[in-house]
Amino acid sequence: MILRLRGFPAREGIGAWWSAPVRATTWLATAQVAAGGAVALAGLAAVAMPIAVGIELARSVVAPVLALVVILAVVRVCTALQRSRITALTDVDPAGDRPGPAWWRYPLTAGAWRQVAYHFVAGPVGLAMAALVGAAWSGGLLLATAPAHAWTLPSHGRLGSLAWSPHAPLAIVAMTVAGLLLLLLSPALATALARADLAIARTFLGPTRREERARLTRRMSRLAESRAATVEAADAERRRIERDLHDGAQQRLVSLAMNLGIARAMLKDLPEPALEVIARSHEDAKLAMTELRDFVRGLHPAVLDELGLDAALSGLAARTPIPVDVRVDLPERPSAALESVAYFVVSEALTNVVKHADASHAEVVLTRLNGQIVLTVVDDGRGGASTAGGSGLAGLSRRVASVDGTLSLSSPTGGPTRLTVKLPCAL
Repeated sequence: MILRLRGFPAREGIGAWWSAPVRATTWLATAQVAAGGAVALAGLAAVAMPIAVGIELARSVVAPVLALVVILAVVRVCTALQRSRITALTDVDPAGDRPGPAWWRYPLTAGAWRQVAYHFVAGPVGLAMAALVGAAWSGGLLLATAPAHAWTLPSHGRLGSLAWSPHAPLAIVAMTVAGLLLLLLSPALATALARADLAIARTFLGPTRREERARLTRRMSRLAESRAATVEAADAERRRIERDLHDGAQQRLVSLAMNLGIARAMLKDLPEPALEVIARSHEDAKLAMTELRDFVRGLHPAVLDELGLDAALSGLAARTPIPVDVRVDLPERPSAALESVAYFVVSEALTNVVKHADASHAEVVLTRLNGQIVLTVVDDGRGGASTAGGSGLAGLSRRVASVDGTLSLSSPTGGPTRLTVKLPCAL
């Protein structure tokens, strides 16, 4: 099993400081910095050598051109090595998920020259970081093991103007304590330098701001297309369910209710208990048929596909117990998904008005304004409605947001309540 440091671990509590020297993440960070120093030195030498040759042979026209070609080829190879090093130890690609340019376009891109700059920066910095980490670990190890090898040191030494003996017990204890402290501090140093190494690589090898904006724009475009396809698929599935229920279960319930009605009318000579069972079954069948019809109509009414929002909303208003004025003023029919959302909003809003608002009148207006479909539902009820919590209006807000729409509510205590929904004209 290969251990990898996925990014870098979050800063841990002080209680874990004592275990840092033996953690895998510490040694992965140390390996990253150490390998970075070696690769950076090789990359710097490989880039600098053709430059020096090109300068030396500058009198020739061909030599600088060949040197430039060699430099860019070497830079691309060294960059691949650096990316492989960081990715192998951290599972983070500093260049992101962007594909590299074709070989013939590579010299013309800004990324190529940023990579050249990276190797000139990463070379000395990487060497310095590797030397610092190596000195910290080796110095800490040597000092911490002073009792084992102090006898090999000279019997007398000087620290500035002070004379001291490394063989003295106090000196050995001081060296041991200093070594242990250095070993405990080395993991933090290695992790910090590994973070700095990754930051430098991301700065020079990662996408530029322009490339990042272009990538985000492409991603947003793909997400918008995916969202639109999902909404359309969900709407198509609702229409399929509506057709299946209308043509299947609803027709069977109608047939069952008719047969029970015929039996109830013709079988008058049956015992009274049997007649009661048939009568209850007949009423239950009619009730189930009514509930299923209302459910199908709320799911996706067939009239919405056939005649559009005007007819569908007028039919919905006609079935509402209170008077509802409907005005639809759209120059053209919106998409099926937007029609479905608009119908659902009006249906749920009128249901809430009837159940909770204690209103005597409502109005539904659907217009097009400034490139948007504006839907307004107003009632003269008692007000106090809210989209907070788990109310039905919160569900309406989520349904509207699924097509990039917005929902606003004005419902002061005492009324009136105004629900305004704005939908994009195209999805």
